Amino acid sequence: MNILISNDDGVHAPGIHALAEQFYSWGKVIIIAPEKEKSTTGHSLTLHKPVRLHKFSPRIYSLSGGPADCIYMGVDEVFKTKPHLVLSGINRGANLGQDVFYSGTVSAAREAVIMGMPAVAVSLAIDFQKKKQTLHYASAAKATEQVLKSVISIFGKGQKQERGLKAWPKGLLLNINVPNLPYAKIKGFKLSTQGRQIYGSDIISRLDSRNRKYYWIGGRYKGFEKKSGTDCVHVADGYVAITPLELDTTMKDLFYQLEPKFFVKK
Repeated sequence: MNILISNDDGVHAPGIHALAEQFYSWGKVIIIAPEKEKSTTGHSLTLHKPVRLHKFSPRIYSLSGGPADCIYMGVDEVFKTKPHLVLSGINRGANLGQDVFYSGTVSAAREAVIMGMPAVAVSLAIDFQKKKQTLHYASAAKATEQVLKSVISIFGKGQKQERGLKAWPKGLLLNINVPNLPYAKIKGFKLSTQGRQIYGSDIISRLDSRNRKYYWIGGRYKGFEKKSGTDCVHVADGYVAITPLELDTTMKDLFYQLEPKFFVKK
């Protein structure tokens, strides 16, 4: 089995190597990740300038582009074919609720789904307010493997992993968020809907040495909506949150409420 692993924290981030270590026993695992951190870059492709691929070892490559670029390079340049599975993470910080639209880690997995491959994004939900904390990447890696074994078994009806991956639903992106706990202290696994994170909208204005204004964009985190069944609530309660996402973001309930007569050209 061929497995491509990427992220948005960069090729040297500990999370990506913890994830790779967990899956080496599954087959051929290749890391292709940005040479520098690309957090919150969203789903961007480098189309107007060249990118450079650097080979650290037979298993590890860095790319001058972003997370989605890494998936392209993995398919076309390194594997020379579509890998059986794409994993993105382990992200340093949660990707809950609407964060999935900003996340480079989720975008790498989304690019893989667009290209027709099974893909999973995994993130470790750390508390950025704590100055000192142990980051339990090993917990997130083990949880990801347990989730995948279960999901693949369901799709493959209990048969081999390859069969389960071949039966992976078209357009499915599995988003996994793991609480930052030792594995033994994780309460379990919960299928979750997307919640809603709450951020301020602060813009900080300052003057540079030449008396010109510049700005810092990005408000402070203020918590989340406490709606039952969401990924935000499940992670906060100590569970691994598993959210199946799809490429089609059409608001179907509203779509079928709208009467065609309202859109007749007059």
